[in-house]
Amino acid sequence: MEIQTLTKEKFVITAELGPPKGTNLEPFFKQAAYLKHCVHAVNVTDQQSALMKMGSLACCHLLKDFGIEPVLQITCRDKNRLAIQSEILSAAALGIQNVLVLTGDPIAIGDHPNAKPVFDLDAAELMSVIKKLEEGYDSTGHALDGAPKMAIGAALNPCVEDIETEISKTRKKIEKGAEFFQTQGVFDLERFKRFMDRYQKEGFHVPVLAGIILLKSSKMAHFMNEKIPGIFIPKPMIERLDTCPDKRRECIDIAVELIQTVKPYCQGIHLMAIGWEELIPDVYAAAHLHR
Repeated sequence: MEIQTLTKEKFVITAELGPPKGTNLEPFFKQAAYLKHCVHAVNVTDQQSALMKMGSLACCHLLKDFGIEPVLQITCRDKNRLAIQSEILSAAALGIQNVLVLTGDPIAIGDHPNAKPVFDLDAAELMSVIKKLEEGYDSTGHALDGAPKMAIGAALNPCVEDIETEISKTRKKIEKGAEFFQTQGVFDLERFKRFMDRYQKEGFHVPVLAGIILLKSSKMAHFMNEKIPGIFIPKPMIERLDTCPDKRRECIDIAVELIQTVKPYCQGIHLMAIGWEELIPDVYAAAHLHR
């Protein structure tokens, strides 16, 4: 069942997995196994951080065979509109019903800094193209012999300082076809509440899944504060990671506290374990989540 349908019925839990850099799938399935009974769906990242890895489409197909509902991520950075439309049709043929549309991280931060970015479409334009495919036509109006049906997701950054710009971007994405949002990691709870109050006042009804990142260390927290727009990890939270005797336990405790605080304001959560997928079942249990 697609995410967009689930969000109308229950509190949704999604998570994220990165494909392997190579053809060894054993670690990928090991991480997937930790998630299988805790989440409704799993996003497969698309060359996240501009690092060359196995494709999201192939891994989504493997997850589906493994018994997990996949979310295909597609960035605008690496493919032109021909390749992107082809990938959507291929996903539909493989029974993949969910897609998350992203701009893509800058090429310069990845492992192929001399690669040429494409950006033939931006995220809003890509959502429009997917909606047109669903209507039975390609982006230039040629009829399709069979149309895909996708739950279309988009990214949201609720903790930015410039709330007006983010609200404007959000409105445009909804107008272009966004059916659910997954947010950047939420740590500044007051900013998140402020944004979600404004979101409701604007009359937006698209379900929001709040991003919950598992913090491994104070070093990771400082890096995110410095390098990732819209991430604001409070100083007391960082100090907890510095002074705690058990970082894994503290990581779980912080995640659970964040989940319990954001839950009344959103329709689900999106868990980003970044290599600590084995902690997801503990977070799931401690937060009293129910799939």
